[in-house]
Amino acid sequence: MSEPRLRRADRADAAALAEFAARIFAETFGPDNRPEDMAAHLAATFGVRQQTEDILDPDIVTLLMEDDGRLVAYTQVRRHVPPDCVTGEAPVEIGRFYVDRPWHGRGFAQRLMTAALDAVRELGGRTAWLAVWERNPRAIAFYEKCGFRDVGSQIFRLGADVQTDRVMEMALRHPA
Repeated sequence: MSEPRLRRADRADAAALAEFAARIFAETFGPDNRPEDMAAHLAATFGVRQQTEDILDPDIVTLLMEDDGRLVAYTQVRRHVPPDCVTGEAPVEIGRFYVDRPWHGRGFAQRLMTAALDAVRELGGRTAWLAVWERNPRAIAFYEKCGFRDVGSQIFRLGADVQTDRVMEMALRHPA
């Protein structure tokens, strides 16, 4: 098995990222949500236009991980106004963080998290924060293992459904 390649997304990646992001989100959360809410969210969030805008936005860093040329994970880190419960200095959000299920358990998530935290620093962050669905214990456990702590909650709308995300933050050490 080759070492997965981690790189910054560019405009040419928008269509592949849109397909991958929508598929991963639907596989992860679809079984626990109404199809009409899922369809509305996917259409509003993961189209080629939206991904192109995100990739070109100077306040967003989109990182892709590929294994043998196949997209297997991605993260989007962005300067974004945090909820009030995030109190750390210079907060930057890890807005999306996904590893495709067949690649779980191979160390890809840890490598992607290291890169995401580097991107937080690149955007001027001293605190990384993220929101994670309260009904996703595996992700919460991973973020805790990485050093994040629960600081509160925020609302997340999936179509017409109002859900609760746990908000987690971590103060960053400066790179050695």
